[in-house]
Amino acid sequence: MKKIAAVIISLIALNVSAQSHQAFEAGEWFRFRIHYGMFNASFATLEVKETTLRNKPVYHVVGKGKSTGLLHLFFKVDDNYETYMDKRNGAPLRFIRQIDEGGHTKDLLIDFDHDSNTAHVFNRKHNERKSYSVPDNVHDMLSSFYYLRNNLDVKSLDQGEMFNIKMFIDDESHDFKLKFLGREVVKTKMGNIAALKFQPYVLAGRVFEKKESLTIWVSDDKNRIPLKIKADLAVGSLDADLDAFKGLKHPLNIIMK
Repeated sequence: MKKIAAVIISLIALNVSAQSHQAFEAGEWFRFRIHYGMFNASFATLEVKETTLRNKPVYHVVGKGKSTGLLHLFFKVDDNYETYMDKRNGAPLRFIRQIDEGGHTKDLLIDFDHDSNTAHVFNRKHNERKSYSVPDNVHDMLSSFYYLRNNLDVKSLDQGEMFNIKMFIDDESHDFKLKFLGREVVKTKMGNIAALKFQPYVLAGRVFEKKESLTIWVSDDKNRIPLKIKADLAVGSLDADLDAFKGLKHPLNIIMK
């Protein structure tokens, strides 16, 4: 179950420079039910709040993932992710990653300085501080998802179109690719919802079976909320489905209940 919560809340980021759409607001909240094989493996939540940081108004997004049931006895997952994003352009100012995944733990606080293209990483577990160069328009594992929702031009998407993705994770900058697979109707517990289907290219190896192992469905409306995630893992498969929500900025377009 390693990195399951990260799969849910990191998702994808696009390389654009200005917010073109407002897909969310403070008060939005999601809960996802995660299945691993026959197990109800865990739940993950995402919540948007408002506060200030460095005298700037920011969105404070908190993502949590926690294993449940029998699987929790064999492999404990207890993760907390937080990002503080500039309300003007969605740029991440601070990122927090606190995880406990089967005894593998991390406790990182990352401050981004976009003027100098630097990420200042404080490893609180080992009381170590380091700074790293980062590219322009870089995002963290959580801010990337919200940035995508505001900046994706859904009207101009062509099937098979590829995007480059820049993300800073722990102590490295990564350049990922994202492929648009097309439009589908997804069956959810709320009803059938029109969706955009994406395939982020992930690192094959210990977690994922191959680089095309992850597929994500996002609502094809003004909210652009995640509806479903499917992952083929090195051992078994994982499915995550939107289980509950509140505080959407726009009405959710349900085709049929």
